[in-house]
Amino acid sequence: MKTQWNIFIAFFRVGILGFGGGPASIPLIQKEVVDNYKWMENEEFGEILAIGNTLPGPIATKLAGYIGYRVSGLIGMFNALIATVLPTILLMIILLTSLSNIREFDWVQGMTAAVVPVVGMMMAVLTWQFAKKAGIGFGWGKALIMIFIVFILLQVLHIHPGIVIVVLLILALTLPVKKKNDDIGSKEGNK
Repeated sequence: MKTQWNIFIAFFRVGILGFGGGPASIPLIQKEVVDNYKWMENEEFGEILAIGNTLPGPIATKLAGYIGYRVSGLIGMFNALIATVLPTILLMIILLTSLSNIREFDWVQGMTAAVVPVVGMMMAVLTWQFAKKAGIGFGWGKALIMIFIVFILLQVLHIHPGIVIVVLLILALTLPVKKKNDDIGSKEGNK
């Protein structure tokens, strides 16, 4: 029962504090899942985030569903999904009914403007963590070249991110993988 409560609280906090949509919730989910509850390591979180981004739908609910299922089966999955969407549903009902009355106030506009840099910094930290992981895994040279190519594809050529992800997945599945152990074994065999 305590596990279900922890799942609910973790994803409810993400749902209530994840201002700006799914991408802004990713660092919050990472903090809860990796740091607070230690349900998985940072590397595994990165892997499920990468796979989740290839699937259609909001990323926050995909992560909640998978992590809830991984931690506590089907009940955990439903618990995490409810906890993720419940704050949004409640806040939308409350805010939309009163928004027309308060949207002209300066403090409402200031609050909205103040959140943007916070979300931007959270995304920058997450981006740096993934770039660092890519640099360690691929080597910094290959990682920087890949980041540059993906940037050109997305920002200059305006190719849809889904197409880029699908092409990269196909390449990852079809290109041969060079194992480090094979290189060491072949060097020792040549001596």
